[in-house]
Amino acid sequence: MPSPRARIGQSAEIAAAAELGKRGYRIIASNYRCRQGEIDLIARDGDCLVFVEVRCKRSNSYGTPAESITPAKQRKILLTAQHYLSESGLDDCECRFDVVEVISSNGKLHVSDILKNAFSA
Repeated sequence: MPSPRARIGQSAEIAAAAELGKRGYRIIASNYRCRQGEIDLIARDGDCLVFVEVRCKRSNSYGTPAESITPAKQRKILLTAQHYLSESGLDDCECRFDVVEVISSNGKLHVSDILKNAFSA
């Protein structure tokens, strides 16, 4: 059985995917894993392939959810994305890295922001 933290994380990813869908993204994979790391969501936004990191916090008191993504985590996401692109034969595909910020308050999740091109390769 997943921990409470893991359940919140899963719920945040579901909320993020739903919000991205409302905004025209087409989700093509979730929780993509390889030796390099994990990517929460992979989606299409028009012709662009988007690697999405979902971050959930209880508040912005100590920084936004996106600010919790360290340079080391960014490197892991980049390496994982490179693996996905290579494995899928999409080496020359236009892509970007977005972050979905989710706030958990009183047992409810709210997508507070979607940061397009939050970081780059």
